[in-house]
Order: sequence, then C-alpha cells, then structure tokens
Amino acid sequence: MPRPLSFREIEAFRAVMQAGTTTAAAQLLHTTQPSVSRLLSQMQAGAGLKLFDMHKGRLRPTPEALDLHATVQQHFVGLERIERELQGLRMSGAGTLRIGCTPALGLSVLPAVVHAFVQQHPGTPISLQTLGTAHLREGLQLGQFDLVVSTMAIDAPDLSASVLHHSQAVCVMHPAHPLAQRGQLHVSDLADQLLLTLNADDDICRQLQQTMQRHGVQARSTIETTYSSTICCLAAEGTGIGVVNPYVAHKFAAELAVRPLLPQCPVEIALALPLHRAPSARADSFVQLLQQQLQER
Repeated sequence: MPRPLSFREIEAFRAVMQAGTTTAAAQLLHTTQPSVSRLLSQMQAGAGLKLFDMHKGRLRPTPEALDLHATVQQHFVGLERIERELQGLRMSGAGTLRIGCTPALGLSVLPAVVHAFVQQHPGTPISLQTLGTAHLREGLQLGQFDLVVSTMAIDAPDLSASVLHHSQAVCVMHPAHPLAQRGQLHVSDLADQLLLTLNADDDICRQLQQTMQRHGVQARSTIETTYSSTICCLAAEGTGIGVVNPYVAHKFAAELAVRPLLPQCPVEIALALPLHRAPSARADSFVQLLQQQLQER
C-alpha cells in the first residue's frame, strides 16, 4: 500500500537524479551506496510507482520520476532559500538597520557609532536618517525605524524611551569675541548681544528664553535657525554668540570658543524603541556601541 514518503527517501531520490548513480549520490549525502539503494527501494515501494529501471548496469529515471523530481526541486529550492536566509540572519541580522536621529546627533555622535558598528557587522545595510523629533516619533510609530536617538524627549504610550546621556548647553563664539576671555558665562552676559538661537520649538531655545526672562536679560537682536551646526558656523564667522548642545559644539571646537553657560540648561540624549516588537540583535549591538561612545565623553 502507498504511504507518505520520508524526507531521507526524498533526499536520496533527489541526489540520484542529480548525480546519476547511487555511488555519486552517496558521496553527495555523505553516506554509503547501499544506504542510498535501500532508500530508493523503500521510496518506490512507499510511492507505489516505478521510478527507475536498469539499463546496461545504470539507473534510468522513468517519466514519473522526472515529473516527481521537478516537484521535489521546488521544495528543495525553498529549503535552500531558507538556509541562505538563516545564514544571513546569523551573520548580520534581519534586513536593513534603520536608524533615525536628530541632525545634531547625525553630525556629532552617530558617525563614530556607525563606524564602530560597521567594523563589527561588515556588510550590514544601514539607513541613517536625520529628522526633527516629531518626524522621528511618527516614523518609529509607523515602523519606519528600528530605533531613534534624539536630543529632545520622545514620549508616546507605544514607545519605550530612556535617557542615555546627560549634559548641558554651551555658548559658542568666535575666539576673538570679548566674552571668549571668560572661563564660563552667565545668562546675564548675553544682554545686548546678537544671539544665535534655534527655533522656538526646540528644548534648548525654550529653556534659554525662560532663563533670560527670569533674569531680565534682553538680547540686542537674534538670528533664529533650524540647526545647531548653522549656529556654530555663524559664530565661527564672528556673527554673534550662540547657545547649542555640547555634542555639535565639540565638532566645531577648533574654530570656536566653547564656554559653559550658567544657570545650566540641561541637554539629554534620548533613545526610543517601539514597544510592539523586540529589538533585533543588531539594534541591541548598535545601542551598546552608542552607550560606549557616550561613556567616553
């Protein structure tokens, strides 16, 4: 009576069809010729079909065997695809590692982390996108990022957020600026200065404005811009004095005088991950490298 075929029988059948003889098939399967012959005999009996005959001492596949082999090949192509996918996952994880970050971190902190990650995981595709915090939050919620790193808090019920690093804003100015002679600046020193600031919705800008109001400080005039890097470039030209996060200021330290600002204006680096799915092994590795980079600062 026909019965379901075992995987070993099907594997032996495929090897014989590929190699042409039971001896060569045995070499492919790392087994013995008698074992392959036994499996073929069992398969023919179980299938209730004649799959081979002997002609001048050689096996010849029947038309039934040729039709069956076409189906078996489709099955094994799928298995081989699975194995290739598993090998790729073992080597570099699933798909592209998609990172979102604010422009300031994309310029300052993230390049060194990406470099270290590439050394550990060569060949891993990476997408590094710099956006505003609102767009980063939305992208993470929509599944467009595996992780997001920001200099502003990212809070949402469906996200897991944590603070990786604490620092404080700094003042940047041309080295020849009169205030560059001081070791640190107080917010009152900004009175009557041309102040370079971020947009009003930025955390640093809001904190700075609140502190200036509390101390009754009024700037002579302001230049408002989107990016901390632009503030640093303007300050390097001697245009005015700016207040930025210390990460970007560090990148421009050779061109600027960088001074602490009092009262302190806290700056944090926040990490956000989606709650609805576990992070990949590569995302975990990237976060570890990011934490190591921040510990060295």
